[in-house]
Amino acid sequence: MDEAMFCYQCEQTFRGEGCVTQGVCGKDPDVAALQDLLIHQIEGIGYLANGQTLDNETAWFVIEALFSTLTNVNFSAERFYPMLRKAQTIKKIWQDQVQPQGDVPPAVRYVLPESRPQILVQAHLLNMHETNEEKDVKSLKDTLLFGLKGMAAYAHHAWVLGYRDEGVNLWFMRGLAAMVDSSLNLKDMLSLVMEFGQINLKCMELLDEANTSTYGHPEPTSILVTHKKGPFIVVSGHDLHDLYQILEQTEGTGVNVYTHGELLPGNAYPGLKKFKHLIGNFGGAWQNQQKEFDHLPGCVIMTTNCLMEPRDSYQDRIFTSGVVGFANMTHIEEENGRKDFSPVIQKAIALGGWQEDEPEKRILTGFARNAVLSQADKVVEAVKTGKISHFFLVGGCDGAKPGRNYYTQFTEKTPQDSVIMTLACGKYRFNKREFGTVAGFPRLMDVGQCNDAYSAIRIALALAEAFNCSVNELPLTLVLSWYEQKAVCILLTLLSLGIKNIYLGPTLPAFLSPNVVDFLVKQFDLHPISTPENDLGKILA
Repeated sequence: MDEAMFCYQCEQTFRGEGCVTQGVCGKDPDVAALQDLLIHQIEGIGYLANGQTLDNETAWFVIEALFSTLTNVNFSAERFYPMLRKAQTIKKIWQDQVQPQGDVPPAVRYVLPESRPQILVQAHLLNMHETNEEKDVKSLKDTLLFGLKGMAAYAHHAWVLGYRDEGVNLWFMRGLAAMVDSSLNLKDMLSLVMEFGQINLKCMELLDEANTSTYGHPEPTSILVTHKKGPFIVVSGHDLHDLYQILEQTEGTGVNVYTHGELLPGNAYPGLKKFKHLIGNFGGAWQNQQKEFDHLPGCVIMTTNCLMEPRDSYQDRIFTSGVVGFANMTHIEEENGRKDFSPVIQKAIALGGWQEDEPEKRILTGFARNAVLSQADKVVEAVKTGKISHFFLVGGCDGAKPGRNYYTQFTEKTPQDSVIMTLACGKYRFNKREFGTVAGFPRLMDVGQCNDAYSAIRIALALAEAFNCSVNELPLTLVLSWYEQKAVCILLTLLSLGIKNIYLGPTLPAFLSPNVVDFLVKQFDLHPISTPENDLGKILA
């Protein structure tokens, strides 16, 4: 290809087709090439380790490598060179152990050069997007790869809390091996992506267990969304473990802590909200951070994906952690399972923070599965007596491209006797609006992060059981927005459960071929969104 790069894994890809000069996310061609080469390397590892007894070092490395290539996670070329070398070392160990015979895929045969300039040249020469594979097979392979990246994020969060699953870890190898298996046809790939959906459900269940066992079940909680006087740290991303460590280390220092973006539901966990200096939530969804962090009189720590290129006005007060990376940004390293956030704390104290309190405003969060299902009998009775007419799950990723006001308008037009459940950062389109109550319940129930999609699934399955019907027969409609790869794996899980009639937007993924889209529409009644009025009319009819 003549293009400097090619990437179409997120919703905001250029012209809805693919980024070819620089990523809309800010990813440059060098980083894109190094990420592709890293995927190439771990595909070789997956091919060799597939079906074998898997060690923790290989499993953890593959999970971290996949996660690091997810959209808006790691923009630092420097961080990828050591990962590529480690991939070569791990692959060589597997080659010696398995001793593959015959014509093995190029990903297995590939040997990484010694010097960085040579690595970069070969990374740019690698073309993962031009193959001889049939278009629809390639489409489903890319869909599976992006799903694996999303599942890696969930597995990573669970792992740092001490929770892992051998079946999930082995499936990463199975999925990566499929990427380089030229014998797979369309039927094989359709079967594989459905199988993956079930494995991702298991991974989400694992993460739910990790979070709730460590921090308790989320509780309905009123949280502050305005700021208080004093020095502060804003914690963004998804990582509850990082948030907990920051709360521990700031206790008694006079530094307040605010969540941001997808960490908003962290305020509802008993093990986190016990810290009185966890003040509330600051700002909105990820795409607004450059405006919201501009000249911020406090510090920001990015714990996972959703990082945007920082402006000069706050370059000196934003830090990264875990898999997150950006050139010339201070990174908080982990040593013996602990991260020392003292540089962030000291900077926050020096900056001084806000000089006065802002007028108080609060919103609700914490309506995860345990909170909702504890009231299941009342919910069922409200439906049976006609007090609740319909449930809408309006959730998913937010983003900057036009068309996402659809979700604001959709929720505003829902009937007053309906319930709106929401999760992920797409909720920032409407979560500060007043929706009132219905049958004694808040009309808007925030289930949690995108990581908490398992909670929403459990709620839907429990309601179906209570009414002795399938999920598809419930007065329930899923209206989803997608941006990155975690949304891909969630969608595949929903489809693997046979859930139909999903409304998806704001655009359909560029990596889905027309035939694959046609199959999903016919098999699962998948609807691209149109207008709120038109879609609501169809749903309520």
